[in-house]
Amino acid sequence: MRTFHIKFRGMRQESIIVCRKNVLSKQLKEELPRLQAGGALIFTDSNVFGLYQRQIKALSLPVFVMPAGEEHKTEQTLFSLLSAMAENHLRRSSTLIALGGGVVGDVGGLAASLYMRGISCIQVPTTLLAQVDSSVGGKTAIDFCGVKNLIGAFHQPELIYVDPAFLRTLPQRELRCGLGEIVKHAALNGSLFDRLLSCRDTLFDIDLLAELVPENIAVKADIVQRDPMERGLRRSLNLGHTTGHAIELTQKSLSHGECVLLGLLYESRIAQAYLETDGEYLGKLSALIRTVLVCDPNEIDVENAARLALLDKKNTARDSVTLAVPVKKGEYAMLTLGSSAYEAALRELRGTL
Repeated sequence: MRTFHIKFRGMRQESIIVCRKNVLSKQLKEELPRLQAGGALIFTDSNVFGLYQRQIKALSLPVFVMPAGEEHKTEQTLFSLLSAMAENHLRRSSTLIALGGGVVGDVGGLAASLYMRGISCIQVPTTLLAQVDSSVGGKTAIDFCGVKNLIGAFHQPELIYVDPAFLRTLPQRELRCGLGEIVKHAALNGSLFDRLLSCRDTLFDIDLLAELVPENIAVKADIVQRDPMERGLRRSLNLGHTTGHAIELTQKSLSHGECVLLGLLYESRIAQAYLETDGEYLGKLSALIRTVLVCDPNEIDVENAARLALLDKKNTARDSVTLAVPVKKGEYAMLTLGSSAYEAALRELRGTL
């Protein structure tokens, strides 16, 4: 078992992250007296409920199940969950348990932040991506008006239970999705980057991934606790995400992690055109990305991606695009381009990656 205590600078909040086996059958059962006394509801999706229905029902807590999929990360799902919380008489002392991947964690966290102006949330991430990234740091959101994560809030979970056993139920595509965020973290941390390079031929091995999860949590937790509200350093965690989110909206067949990897490929090349970079390092980063990716980076709809990138909430001016880009081993930079320059850069790169 490995435990992280995240204390947020300038805030009284704290998140405890526990990495251990048998979370559903042991850890949550040990918490049951406290949860039942204060009131609790389990929020999950149809995929997770189908896999772990017996263990979930054994907890004897009310359950709300959403349809699985990013397309359901909407205001309709959010308000249906809030209704279920009210119907089950949750109160200020109650806890919402978000059991699932990134969509469940995002929607559940947002509901917990809104209900009675904020109740406790326990995150139990079941996908690789959620374990290494989205469950840590308190970002919650739904997609709105065609924009990813447009409506959201910062709401730090009280507890995060990370169980490596969940990884064994995931298809390879879900592992690839999580590896997108792992590679992003490696672009910010030199030792993790070297670790991934040394084992690039076995990146899909479950035992290796179980070892990499706590290492990635450590990278993200260190950044988040120093900048919980994303006013400076935490912006580095957006590497690949401006272009990646835009690609995700145009290429519905690709997962979030795959789009982050595509975004990293494009944005690292853009960085080379505008900033002083270490070309040898960025070449190794690109090779690492290609180890994980199976889609063709030259087939994206760059015109639509450029248009949608203008709607990204990280942008600092109306007609510009702001990117967090890798420049050297363990280093990043913020780069702002006018919309026409950004679109031109994507056009020039298409067909060359």
